[in-house]
Amino acid sequence: MKLHELKPAEGSRKERKRVGRGYGSGLGKTSGRGQKGQKSRSGGGVRPGFEGGQYPLIQRVPKRGFTNPTRKEYAIVNLATLNRFAEGTEVTPELLIEEGIVSKAKDGIKILGKGQIENKLTVKAHKFSESAKSAIEAAGGTAEVI
Repeated sequence: MKLHELKPAEGSRKERKRVGRGYGSGLGKTSGRGQKGQKSRSGGGVRPGFEGGQYPLIQRVPKRGFTNPTRKEYAIVNLATLNRFAEGTEVTPELLIEEGIVSKAKDGIKILGKGQIENKLTVKAHKFSESAKSAIEAAGGTAEVI
């Protein structure tokens, strides 16, 4: 098969209905809307979830849970990722964003202990897991909370 031989599968493309083009088309006069009623009118219809006045299902089911409005979301960086930096580098949130390790800092950066760290680094972040902190210090580096 070549590029110029490509075409859509049979029945996958559908031509749009051209309504109100005379009774010979089958969709003339009332344009397939019927005679009267809310759905036949311009701008007519009901909102999503409306059940004809019956108490809607979405309002009948019990509400559960809670969303914390002051929740903090941290960008996560694993120890193994920090191995790309040379010995003695000061790793800061600005450096992590510049290097493309973190796309945006969100509410801060948290260093997690997944993987091994070989280089002696000074890591500055908003939070550290216990395992990450001990691993950085075991490698001869320092973990500073901003």
